[in-house]
Amino acid sequence: MSFWFWHGLRRGIQSTGYPRKAEVAPGISPGRPVNTEFETSGEAQSAAAICPVDAIIAHGSSTFVDQGKCVHCQRCRLSISLPMNWDAGYEWTRLPAKQTECATLPSSFSKSMHVMVVDAGDCGACLHEVKQLNNPLYNMHRLGFFFTATPRTADLLLIVGPVSENMRGPLLKTWEAMPTTSRVMAVGSCAITGGVFGRSFMCAGGASSVLPVDFEVPGNPPPPLAILHGLLVATGRKSVTKNELVSEGRS
Repeated sequence: MSFWFWHGLRRGIQSTGYPRKAEVAPGISPGRPVNTEFETSGEAQSAAAICPVDAIIAHGSSTFVDQGKCVHCQRCRLSISLPMNWDAGYEWTRLPAKQTECATLPSSFSKSMHVMVVDAGDCGACLHEVKQLNNPLYNMHRLGFFFTATPRTADLLLIVGPVSENMRGPLLKTWEAMPTTSRVMAVGSCAITGGVFGRSFMCAGGASSVLPVDFEVPGNPPPPLAILHGLLVATGRKSVTKNELVSEGRS
């Protein structure tokens, strides 16, 4: 045990410097495909055809990506001769479709916000990334974010999973027990559009089908820094990514 004590003293604080400075460590984000202009319509059609969830739409020689459906399989990057353009960032938070104003929390929440996490049928991937926010590398406590076990004290409802029928009732009860000032954030493709599960008699196809969603963090799963960016957006300390709005045709 003494080894780890001295090892920690020698290395010092290892928490990411984000959001004070950009994080550039390798593997911090899996990246994602973005809109790409090809030379021919055939190349664009090939990129769209290889996507297993129809997240890529070809229009002439251009391709447009619905980030709410993308599952990060990387086929459009590794399995075609001319790959899609790739975004290696992590500031992905966007507004739901048809929502034009960013419903951030009042300024009194900017330094202290309690988050209630609900697993609404998640496979475990997005939930695992959410849990990483508590580890020393991301250390969300330094930014004033805390997980809470009761909806009565929650300022933000963070939802992962496509909302299975068995979780619809508990999710609604949680939301109804929260203060009226609370916000809702859908994290991951499943929570946004239903992901690979889609909509069926046992699946709502995303959180917005059950209750109003204020923010969406695309990804399957999104990396911890993308989720952290979402929390910062919810408190007004970061802005919604402009490129995301443009890429979805919502500018």
